[in-house]
Amino acid sequence: MNRSSVTPVSPEPHPAAVRRPSWADTLRAYLEPASLRMFALGFSAGLPLLLVLGTLSFRLREAGLDRTTIGYLSWVGLAYGFKWVWSPLVDRLPIPLLTRAMGRRRSWLLLSQLAIMGALAGMAFADPRSHLDTVVWCALAVAFASATQDIALDAYRIESADAAHQGALAATYQTGYRLAMIWAGAGVLWLAARAEVAPVAQAAAAVAEAVKPAPGALYQNGAWTTAYLVMAASMLVGVVTVLFSREPAQVELPPSRNAGEWFKGAFVEPFADFLKRYGTHAVLILALIGVYRISDVVMGIMANPFYVDMGYTKDEVAAVTKVYGVIMTLVGAFVGGALSLRLGVMRVLMLGAILSAASNLLFAWLAGHGHDVTALIAVVSADNLSAGVASAAFIAYLSSLTNVSYSATQYALFSSMMLLAPKWLAGYSGAFVDAYDYPTFFTATAFLGLPVLVLIWLATRISSAPAFPAKS
Repeated sequence: MNRSSVTPVSPEPHPAAVRRPSWADTLRAYLEPASLRMFALGFSAGLPLLLVLGTLSFRLREAGLDRTTIGYLSWVGLAYGFKWVWSPLVDRLPIPLLTRAMGRRRSWLLLSQLAIMGALAGMAFADPRSHLDTVVWCALAVAFASATQDIALDAYRIESADAAHQGALAATYQTGYRLAMIWAGAGVLWLAARAEVAPVAQAAAAVAEAVKPAPGALYQNGAWTTAYLVMAASMLVGVVTVLFSREPAQVELPPSRNAGEWFKGAFVEPFADFLKRYGTHAVLILALIGVYRISDVVMGIMANPFYVDMGYTKDEVAAVTKVYGVIMTLVGAFVGGALSLRLGVMRVLMLGAILSAASNLLFAWLAGHGHDVTALIAVVSADNLSAGVASAAFIAYLSSLTNVSYSATQYALFSSMMLLAPKWLAGYSGAFVDAYDYPTFFTATAFLGLPVLVLIWLATRISSAPAFPAKS
């Protein structure tokens, strides 16, 4: 590539060189209609993820599946890592009748949300002990539809506000997203526990016989059917929000005279634009994106099997993650968004990476500590705080890299890069735990975060947080 054709990347201005917004201005940004709308849509985006990953792993472990199989089944989540393949279609292709009535972004949002609801209902009725293949196919459908929703929603968010408000939108989106993950993680466990038939009597009988129940012996699929149907109904939050929202102003797409021009505009130009704007820096940026969340993603697949194996009940896990997890997630998302506005994204990216790796070491300590609800509260709280800070800053960073002319395709590329390598590696997490143990596994995932710190340091020196492309 000719270096003279590359647009120089301006370094992030020093905080002292620009006027910082007041705390009152920062707080008002969170209460604007666009921010509140993004909170609801963030809930819709966050709901499906755990239902095909973390929560599903809890359900499968309780049903008696071995950890190695559970780890391999987490590759269902690779659908999120390949969404860039069909993102140009979501960016450019109209849906017959629906796009004309609702607009490009809202039509794809609604279609994907309805598909998620249907596939979750399929997962609800399938018993993994006898129909594991049905569970897997429905989970794949949920993941594909959820990834499609992410593509449309990321474009919708980027096109809904200017650069100054992207931090607030990212924070409210992340808050809704994390609340949905709590609901799809802790909430579904609480619902399944409430729907069980005489679980106390079954557990008491096992204790009386002083025999550990066989894997899957206490599993009740009817309870999980109820829980997953409630999750499917919870997607109505996003459906209603889409129906009552307005389509954002969009960049007019040039008309295509033939299929070749359409393919070039949809598939080639978005990626060529990114390479042209960042040149050789693009390699560093993509490397940072590809590994930033690796510690969290690889560790997360085995978190729920870990809770089951440590003897924590559904109610204990649900109560801890629902109460303390929600509080610390809200604090983390708010702190991450606010600090990104005041101090700059790159500084908060570094902080989030450090906290994420450190929280994995706490899980290693918990594995050796034994069954202790108080200790679980402390570890889950720290983990959710660090995840909230890291995610809010990371979303703002990804948004800053995106050209609004290709918002859906470019953001899909970035968010796919974020998940592809971590989710592939996470597929081997169950085999790793079976071969070694939980403390070794959690410690190893913490050390996976060390290259992230180096990449952030290099990105800060070379490109820092690029200016967000101006809205037309």
